[in-house]
Amino acid sequence: MQRRPVGSSGLEVSRVGLGTMTWGEDTSPADAADQLRAFVDVGGTLVETAEDYGGGAAQQVLGGLLRGTVRRDDVVLAGRGTAAPDAGERASRTALLRSLDRTLRRLGTGHLDLWQFPGWDPRVPLDETLSAVQVAVYSGRVRYAGLVAPAGWQLATVAGGATAGPDPAVCRPVSAQVEYSLLAREPEAELLPAARYHGLGLLAWAPLGRGVLTGKYTDGTPADSRGASALLASYVEARRTEHSARIVQSVLTAADGLGTSPLSVALTWVRDRPGVASAVVGARDAAQLRASLAAEDLVLPAEIRTALDDVSDPV
Repeated sequence: MQRRPVGSSGLEVSRVGLGTMTWGEDTSPADAADQLRAFVDVGGTLVETAEDYGGGAAQQVLGGLLRGTVRRDDVVLAGRGTAAPDAGERASRTALLRSLDRTLRRLGTGHLDLWQFPGWDPRVPLDETLSAVQVAVYSGRVRYAGLVAPAGWQLATVAGGATAGPDPAVCRPVSAQVEYSLLAREPEAELLPAARYHGLGLLAWAPLGRGVLTGKYTDGTPADSRGASALLASYVEARRTEHSARIVQSVLTAADGLGTSPLSVALTWVRDRPGVASAVVGARDAAQLRASLAAEDLVLPAEIRTALDDVSDPV
């Protein structure tokens, strides 16, 4: 699998990443192990996790796999800073560093390669949030920092060094993680241009439109799908609209013409958008993940890309 730099930084990641949102809940430890082996075997490196995935269950599973299934040095671990139990502290120095330490304990590692933190909390001074990043980097617990779902102006404020306190060379983010797909193109309005201008790479999550772009929901809700899961049904349902149905049909038509899967078409569209460092996919099992990895060699012809751009244009 090809690797790309994350923005203008020295960090490199596989251009498709592995998400762990359902690990420990809808995805068993055995299935997670199969996924991680399959991912690393084809050269995948970026593995994304967060403390709120299953209340820490996903990180517990991943930590166990890093102690036997694959080597820690085989992966680029991207963790996300989340709220303390008291949400009023969510971007405070104390809350963020406690979250980081809990994550490191679950994963059984001394550091994260990429620590993604909340980009803005109106209840906490921005310099305080950034000072937590500085402490994490200086202590060796974090190599690079990134932002989670910032608005364009928030990214520009942080990346542009518009703060007086922490060392900007240390705290400057290298990435922004945000939902981005043919069904979610809102980042193109401000976030993507800001990220490219400031040299940040985009980590696109839910590149398959929460599974809707695979076409599996065209004729209903399969019993074994995320849309039928008590945990994720509402998450999927938000992308099942009349507008998305037209986009899905275009993806199905493109896939038929190219002799490939709708999944491959949708994933390739996101993966190769300007500014995207990696498209992060989640899967129920290894077979589903291999379907995503099979898109590695696909290149969308210009006319198909243009047609998909037009039908999914949010304006």
